[in-house]
Amino acid sequence: MTEGERGAIGDLAIRLEQAVGARAILTEAGERERYLVEERGLFRGEAGIVIVPESAADLAKAVEICAAAGVGMVPQGGNTGLVGGSVTTEAEVLVSFRRMNRIRAVDPTNFTITVEAGAILADVQAAAAERGCFFPLSLGAEGSCTIGGNIASNAGGIGVLKYGNTRDLTLGLEVVLPDGRIWDGMRPLHKDNSGYSLKNLFVGSEGSLGFVTAAVMKLFPRREQIQTAYCALPSTKAALELLALARRRSGDEVTAFELMSEFSLSIVCAHAGGQRPLADPSPWYALIELSTSRPGEDLRPTFEGLLEEAFETGLVTDAVVAETIDQGQRLWRLREGIPEAQKRAGGSIKHDISVPVSAVPTFIAEASRAVEAYMPGIHVCAFGHVGDGNVHYNLTQPDGMDKAAFLAHWDAVNHIVHEIATGLNGSISAEHGVGLLKVEEIDRYRSAVEQSLMRSIKTALDPRAVMNPGKTVALGISSGAR
Repeated sequence: MTEGERGAIGDLAIRLEQAVGARAILTEAGERERYLVEERGLFRGEAGIVIVPESAADLAKAVEICAAAGVGMVPQGGNTGLVGGSVTTEAEVLVSFRRMNRIRAVDPTNFTITVEAGAILADVQAAAAERGCFFPLSLGAEGSCTIGGNIASNAGGIGVLKYGNTRDLTLGLEVVLPDGRIWDGMRPLHKDNSGYSLKNLFVGSEGSLGFVTAAVMKLFPRREQIQTAYCALPSTKAALELLALARRRSGDEVTAFELMSEFSLSIVCAHAGGQRPLADPSPWYALIELSTSRPGEDLRPTFEGLLEEAFETGLVTDAVVAETIDQGQRLWRLREGIPEAQKRAGGSIKHDISVPVSAVPTFIAEASRAVEAYMPGIHVCAFGHVGDGNVHYNLTQPDGMDKAAFLAHWDAVNHIVHEIATGLNGSISAEHGVGLLKVEEIDRYRSAVEQSLMRSIKTALDPRAVMNPGKTVALGISSGAR
C-alpha cells in the first residue's frame, strides 16, 4: 500500500469515527487480526479498517460515507464461511456484525422470532426453545455462525429435507442499501403477495446487494420426541430407497437423512475421537432422524418397523437405534466431526455439490471413477444431506503424497467434479455460496441470460460496486486477497 493510500484510509477512518464513534472503528493491526483469518486458510484478508456498528442507523451512516468515497465494504458475521465471502483487501472496509446481536422478540403465537444479524445461531435456537418453539436451521458451525451470515449465504444444514433452506425460513428483513438508505421489510407475515419479493434479492446474495441487519424468521412447534438411527448400507442406491421408505412409513416425519462413506467414518474414528457404532465396516452409512411435535406419539415402533422392512429387503445390513439422548448425540458427532477429521487426515479438495436427489448415486459413482482415474490412490470422502441432493464431495490426498503437491491439482480436480455435477443438471454451490472462491468459475456454468440478469440486478442496486466487491457476481472486480 502506498503512502497516499494509507493517508486516504486514515482520512476515511476519521470520517467514520466522527459518524459512528471511536468504539466502532478498529484500525490497529492487533484489533483487526481476528477478522482477517479465513476459516479454511485459503485466503488472507487485509482490511485497513474494521467497523463494528451497534445499529442499522450507524451502519447506514458508514455505508453512505464509504459509497461517496467509492470504497468497498465487506460484511462478516461469525467468520465461518467456506468460500471467501468475507475476505477483504487493504483498500476495503470490513463490517463485523458481532455487536448487533440482540434477539428482539419471540412470538410463539405467530411462530416467529425477530433477531439482529449478529445473533449467534445457537442463541436463536435457545431463545426459541425457551418459549416452547423450535428453530430448525442447524449446521456444524451453529455455535459461532450468525443469522446474518446464514441469510447472506442461504445456509442449508441438516434440516433442509423437512424445513427448507434459510430462504424458506425468512419472513422479513431489514437491510442497509448501497447508498446508505435502510429498507424496512420487517413484516412478520406468512403471506405477502404485494409485489416483487424484495427479501429474496438479499437472501443468498452474500452481501453483494445490501447488508442484512435484522430479520424475522419462522418458528415451529417444539419437538416432543426424536428418534435417531445409524445404519450400514450396501450402496448409495440403497440410501435413496431407505429414505423413500422412511418417509412413507413415518408419515413424512423424517427431519434429517445424512449419508457418509466408509472413508469419512474411518477418519473421524482416527482423528476426531469417534467410535464405530457398528461391529463391521460398510461401504456406506446413513444417519436418520425422525421427530414429531405431537405430544404422546411414540415414534419408536414406527422406526423399528421401517428398519425391519429395510433389513428384509436388503437396504440395511446393520443398524443401531439411539436409546438415550446422549447416544443420539454421539451418533451425530460421527457426522459433524468429518470436516475437522479431514483437516487432520491431510490435504483436501472440497466440493459443495447439489444434484437431483435421484441422481446422487450416479454422481458419486461417475465422479469417483473419474477422480480415481486421474489420481490413483485418492481418497473419496463423500458425505452430506442426501435427502435434498446436497453432497459434500471431498477428496483427501493419496497416502504418502505431499500435501502441496496434492493441492496443486485443485483446479483440475474441480473441473472433473463440476463438469459431472452440472452434466446431471446440478450446481457447484449447494449451500456454501459463491464468495471469492467460485466467482470466476461459476460463470462457466451460468447461461448468458443468467449472467446478464445477475449483473443487471447488481448494477441496478449497487452501481458503484461498493457492496462486497468481487464476490458472487463477476464484474471485472477482484479482491486479489488469495
